[in-house]
Amino acid sequence: MSEMDFPAPEEGFVLTHFIVSADVAKSAAFYRDVLGGRMVLEGEPTIIKLANGWVTINVGGGPTEDKPGVTLVAPGASDQVSSFLNIRVADIQSTYERWRSAGAEFITPPIDRGIETRCYMRDPDGNLIEVGQLNPPAEG
Repeated sequence: MSEMDFPAPEEGFVLTHFIVSADVAKSAAFYRDVLGGRMVLEGEPTIIKLANGWVTINVGGGPTEDKPGVTLVAPGASDQVSSFLNIRVADIQSTYERWRSAGAEFITPPIDRGIETRCYMRDPDGNLIEVGQLNPPAEG
């Protein structure tokens, strides 16, 4: 593992996304095998380098001294979410086809929404992931 693989900057900061999972190994396999991430740390927690960012995957748990009153839980079978992972790609159609053939289950195919073309999928725990491509501005 190179220093660039582990999200520990010498100055400034890096942004990682924390995912609470009911099955860390199954979630890690999705981010590694379907989305093409690279395993940086295995176990609980698991860290996956995903493109130019990182995803930290761990089980839930009760309050701790540094987050009193806060319990981490994997998403339920709800259609309501309060946050999601947003992945920007250069070619949404080829990414959609590649990830779908690798086992990703998308809610819809990519839809042109004007400024962007996007679609959504869920990871094995039900975490929502937006996959989008910015569209070039119209001339004029």
